[in-house]
Amino acid sequence: MNYSFKRTFVTAMLAVVSWAPLAAHAGLFDDDEARKAILDIRTRIDALRLDLESRLDLKTDKTSMLDVISQNDQLKQEVAKLRGQIEVLMNELSTAQQRQKDFYIDLDSRLRKVEPQKITLDGKEALLEAGEQKAYDAALILFKAGDYKGASLSFYEFVRRYPESAYAATAQYWLGNSFYALRDYRNAIDAQRLLVKNYPDSPKAADALLNVASCHVELKEKPLAKKALESILANYPGTPAAQTAKERLAALK
Repeated sequence: MNYSFKRTFVTAMLAVVSWAPLAAHAGLFDDDEARKAILDIRTRIDALRLDLESRLDLKTDKTSMLDVISQNDQLKQEVAKLRGQIEVLMNELSTAQQRQKDFYIDLDSRLRKVEPQKITLDGKEALLEAGEQKAYDAALILFKAGDYKGASLSFYEFVRRYPESAYAATAQYWLGNSFYALRDYRNAIDAQRLLVKNYPDSPKAADALLNVASCHVELKEKPLAKKALESILANYPGTPAAQTAKERLAALK
């Protein structure tokens, strides 16, 4: 085994053992600290290789070759140790990146919960405060489940808390219907008339007056029922509620 062959052999071995795994891993790092650690590892390996080549220049006999092989084994162990350090750095970096990703996802989710939500109601776009949609839906679920007392309390609280809400008129309407279902006709009349007063342009206003008329019929107040129906014809002509009001007026005569 001549000197040139020995030198070529050792150099090739170092290149394969040391640089191949490092080159494969280095591309995975974006973190400054990780890159610095890899550069430090590369520097240490370069120093070991230069030292080994220097020894080859000075020693060419069999004994020195054995010494070179021994040092190469030590170098392999050192490289394996450094590769282990790289794996640790990679795992730490991956964990940090995942935590950062989870943080931003959680932050985005929290921001969406507090940001106003855009909806389209009765053909108009509106913004809802955080929790507004949830509160309205919860009250409506109670009504549909037949819990009219719970619904009345929930709709009342909704209107009190969100008087400017796009759902305010509708919530007021369902509040009146909740009282009607409980046969609390006086409160039903008050709730529906409050809707007509505060939200006269609401699509629910004409229906609210129909409910008022129904309450007066239940209370045997026929003149007041007619008055409510006539108000629909005067203020909301051409609506489905106006057609219903006309039919009920004919029935009351």
